[in-house]
Amino acid sequence: MMLFYSLGLALALVISSPWWLVQMLVSGRYREGLAERLGRVPARLQAKPGCIWLHAVSVGEVLAASRLVSELEGAGHSVVISTTTRAGQQLARSRFGSERVFYFPLDFAFAVRAYLRTLRPSLLVLMESELWPRVLVECERAGVPVMVANARVSDRSFPRYMHLRGLWKPLLAKVHLLLAQSHEDAQRWKQIGAARVETSGNLKYEVQPPKESQIVDLIRKNTNDAILVCGSTLEGEERMLMDCWRTHHPAGVLVLAPRHPQRFASVAALIAEYGFRMAKLSEWREAPSPLQTGDVLLVDTIGDLAALYSIGWGAFVGGSLVDAGGHNPLEPALYGVSVAIGPSYQNFREIVEKMIAANAIRIVTPESLCAAMGDMLGSPDVKMGERGRAFYESQSGATLKTLRAIEAILKGEQYA
Repeated sequence: MMLFYSLGLALALVISSPWWLVQMLVSGRYREGLAERLGRVPARLQAKPGCIWLHAVSVGEVLAASRLVSELEGAGHSVVISTTTRAGQQLARSRFGSERVFYFPLDFAFAVRAYLRTLRPSLLVLMESELWPRVLVECERAGVPVMVANARVSDRSFPRYMHLRGLWKPLLAKVHLLLAQSHEDAQRWKQIGAARVETSGNLKYEVQPPKESQIVDLIRKNTNDAILVCGSTLEGEERMLMDCWRTHHPAGVLVLAPRHPQRFASVAALIAEYGFRMAKLSEWREAPSPLQTGDVLLVDTIGDLAALYSIGWGAFVGGSLVDAGGHNPLEPALYGVSVAIGPSYQNFREIVEKMIAANAIRIVTPESLCAAMGDMLGSPDVKMGERGRAFYESQSGATLKTLRAIEAILKGEQYA
């Protein structure tokens, strides 16, 4: 089976190579880290034999893993972190140091083996649902146990997994332990074919607040206006926000953080189209000037959004007014900020539904977005913000359970 998989993957890369080449030449996407993805272990990487290799795809997974990494280091373990996306790479390097962070290899034997030979890890921890067949096979051959942490199966992915259940079951047998976010996720993984599944809770409940941010201090010094933070927005959402800002901009300053770096330029053009005065964070931080009522501060940087939520009078969490599943509402909630999210929140359904039950979040639609923005700027729901922070503080345990599972695997014990 692996021979056909490898041939199919290679053929897919060959067929799609013109597209990849255009992306690398025109926009620079995927050029960074290409050698690392092909198995060239970077010389900067400092890894001790027996280290724990943790893989976090992008920004959300890096944030979710941050506390776990800190706890592992506190227990005396050496940890190296790989990511898939450029945004995840930049955030991981800023949090953990470039000497411990690298790009995840492509799922070819030669690339995976290069890292296993160099790192000689005692354990590979995959975040959420990053199950690559060749990685699983090569880890088994090298005697490296694999654990999936914070595992989930989205509503959209579950039917696809089930359709290929016959292929996934033997691969999942190579996973030493799968720790699911919820009981529903655990049941889904069992249906797909995983044998060793436990429920740990969601690491994203325990997202680690960033250290004190210089950019937060700069913004506080340069405006006394109410601030609305709109984070992780996707295409289609910014135009809705601009339409609403045209109505409510006399009320404060808008901090707008698109989810994907490759869209920074197009979002800047959209803001200019609406005629709003705009500052790009990457430039403004070098030469700060007062932010005036109605200004839009475009967050065209990586790793700043989590801290910027702390200065908001209210926060809108993007990816939720379009059919993308939403992003983590706990990132602003931990600061006691009043939080709004759209109806597409299936990626964080358990979190959002619990927050709804606690009256700690507001669900908005494209039709109610403008009113919600006006409320958050004019009369923010302080009590809702307090309930959100209380909810965040009440949710704990996933990190401890994950740590216990890791220690059990390293000792060759059965986790239960």
